[in-house]
Amino acid sequence: MTIPSLPTYTMPAAEAFPANKVEWAFAPEKAAFLIHDMQEYFVSFYERDSALMQTLLSNLVALKRFCKANGIPVIYTAQPKEQNMADRALLNDMWGPGLNKSPELQQVVEALAPEAGDTVLDKWRYSAFQRSPLEHMLKELGRDQLLIGGIYGHIGCLMTAVDAFMRDIKPFMVGDAIADFSLEEHEMALRYVAGRAGMVVSTAALIGEPQQPQLIDDQQDDLPAVLTRSGLLARIAGLVEEDVNEFDPDENLVDYGLDSVQIMSLITEWRKHGIVLNFVQLAEEPTFNHWWALLAEALQNTPALAPQRGQKEAVA
Repeated sequence: MTIPSLPTYTMPAAEAFPANKVEWAFAPEKAAFLIHDMQEYFVSFYERDSALMQTLLSNLVALKRFCKANGIPVIYTAQPKEQNMADRALLNDMWGPGLNKSPELQQVVEALAPEAGDTVLDKWRYSAFQRSPLEHMLKELGRDQLLIGGIYGHIGCLMTAVDAFMRDIKPFMVGDAIADFSLEEHEMALRYVAGRAGMVVSTAALIGEPQQPQLIDDQQDDLPAVLTRSGLLARIAGLVEEDVNEFDPDENLVDYGLDSVQIMSLITEWRKHGIVLNFVQLAEEPTFNHWWALLAEALQNTPALAPQRGQKEAVA
């Protein structure tokens, strides 16, 4: 038996998370970030362009960037592409041969590809601690808090959180940075961690309020191009290889050929400038005019990013 095709569902929002039994203070200098099993093979059972997957990827990318900026080690689990029967043992009975049938899908998804300084651990069992040096690594680094994101929530992510707890490592499961077989199993994993083994937190709570960009050379009316109407229009027209003068701002951007990776890159760039929009908001109406309306509203609600130039373009 292999993993079934997985249905999409709406990523739980922070306000729907279960109440935590403990109140541990998150300390970046004591934490490490585990990106759990985000390999092409496991992701392939979802609809890649679904709002669930895009929200998951967007949040994991944002968390990784936050960790890099704050000196938090980033650790991956990834199953090897060649596993003999003895190594898999009972996993064969439960899930079949796994990656042995699809070794070409062993790599971590491109948006989260490991970088220099990251650690990739071979994954052999549900818990990332089993048959791995993870506990030793954390002790060597002086880290006793573990952020957990990835897939699947009620299997490896949950077992890793419980195992961390039993090793006196405080697990912080990022409730909107995991995905699961179903909403019910996702929520079950959150309830168990919140009540028995750790804390459930949101991406936004960890990252905090977006920092306002520093304006340099006193040129406070110069917004980055991606935050202006004309600059964003030129960027998107270029991505879909259309002449900006012939580009229809009310046309569906997906029909133009804009793909999910390009959309994520825009979300990521906006976030760097202090503007937080998500894939779900953009997917509701994927037209340039709708996206600009969302961006303009966000600019107006961010005083340091709403100079006269931006205000004029917002009504253009």
